[in-house]
Amino acid sequence: MKFSLVIPCYNESANLPLLFERCKKLVDAAEGKVEVVIVNNGSSDDSDEVLNQLMSQSSACRMVKVEVNQGYGFGILSGLKSCESDVIGWTHADLQTDPMDLLDAIRIYEKQGEQPFVKGKRYGRPIADTFFTVGMSFFETILMRTGLWDINAQPTLFPKSFFQTWDNPPFDFSLDLYAYYMAKKAGLRIFRFPVLFGERTHGVSNWNVDWESKKKFIKRTIDYSFELKKKVK
Repeated sequence: MKFSLVIPCYNESANLPLLFERCKKLVDAAEGKVEVVIVNNGSSDDSDEVLNQLMSQSSACRMVKVEVNQGYGFGILSGLKSCESDVIGWTHADLQTDPMDLLDAIRIYEKQGEQPFVKGKRYGRPIADTFFTVGMSFFETILMRTGLWDINAQPTLFPKSFFQTWDNPPFDFSLDLYAYYMAKKAGLRIFRFPVLFGERTHGVSNWNVDWESKKKFIKRTIDYSFELKKKVK
């Protein structure tokens, strides 16, 4: 069985050399079972040049280029569409979760058999961020009437056949909610496993900068949650 891991990158040029090294380590450890797809998600920094240089030195990863950034989810979807493996998924480029976590996800996936949905569950986060996540998890669980916890945790791994059933998925951070909720609705068995959530090595989050950014994220998420509930009966 082959697995594809998509990693969307937006203005992450400072992180890319270390990310690439982690991905090479992952590919080597997986002994040919994993392909890594790095998506240059319309970056305005020198990510394109850095990625081209890194990939000229190793074939451990391949790149998908999005010319104009249309959101976090759009970058992931662009990468997923290019995947040829039977099992696909994604993680983040900021290295707060290690790409090597995919090995644990693969072990769970292979052990559980057909049609599981495997997702990390973060620990080691600041208290304020944990409180924020718990609050959003309670809201989504009550609204959607199904358990939805730590929705934005990574990595996320699922059958490609499940992805092919998606209808008009969102282009922003709501993609995590969409995938998780649709897996529940489709009857996929959900498996969570612990992943250490560390600090960013370089740069800052594109949304988790301050409470004003969090408020905007909350509003977008709530608006989409009501839209998704209405759309999916």
